[in-house]
This record gives sequence, structure tokens and C-alpha cells, in this order.
Amino acid sequence: MHVRSFQLSDVTPVTELLQTALSEECFESTIEPFSRQLSWDSDLIVVAEDEGEIVGALIGTIEKNHGCYFRIAVHPDYRRKGIGRGLVSAMEHKFQARKVSGIFVAVDEHNSFALPLYEAMGYGEDQIFKSVRKLSIVG
Repeated sequence: MHVRSFQLSDVTPVTELLQTALSEECFESTIEPFSRQLSWDSDLIVVAEDEGEIVGALIGTIEKNHGCYFRIAVHPDYRRKGIGRGLVSAMEHKFQARKVSGIFVAVDEHNSFALPLYEAMGYGEDQIFKSVRKLSIVG
């Protein structure tokens, strides 16, 4: 597995991954913010590849100089193999390189399942936003 920055050629495979990995309702609430983040700063999207196939993606954003994990998706066949950790770690490095003043996790009804991952990586309650409506990419 290899984690790397998003490339323009990844649009279709990442969209397909989001459709496969997320519920229909979650996908619908994710596709517009994904498009917005692509147009604003595609470097804050990272993907995980396995033998050339995209098996994971993490959409991040920066709000008022705070890094924010917005949505993580891992293909069902590749879960529990460290891909989520790899994605979060890669995004964390991107946030640190940009010298953000803090890093937060945006949580809504669609991604609360990922909280144990973030908590295991050291993100505490004070770093978890319970609503993503405040994020610019959500609109």
C-alpha cells in the first residue's frame, strides 16, 4: 500500500471509491465538498493505492488556519489493514508543513464510525468538531 497526494487523473477512481465505501446518503453529502476542495486545494486530498488501484481516500481542508479531516473512505475489502492510519498520517504531515495552528476532526452522522481511528491516533475530544456545517467546503 502506498499513500500519495491526489492527482487530477484520480477524480473518477476516487468518486467510485466514495460511492463504494460510503452509504448513499453519506456519498451524496460528500461529493459536493469533495468537488469544492478539488477546486480550492487538491493537495489536501490524499489517496492510498494498492497495486495501482485506489483503495482509500481522505479529504482534508483548512479553516481559519486549522487543519480539518473532513471525510475518510476505505474500500470495504481493504479495511482494518492500516490504510486509514496511513491516510491520516499523510494528511497530518501536510497540515504540519503548512504550519496550521491546530488539527481537528469534523464529525457528522456519516463518519462517527471513524472516531476510534482518530482517537487511537491521539486525537482527543477537544479536537473533534461534532458538526461539519461550519466548514466552507460543506457550503
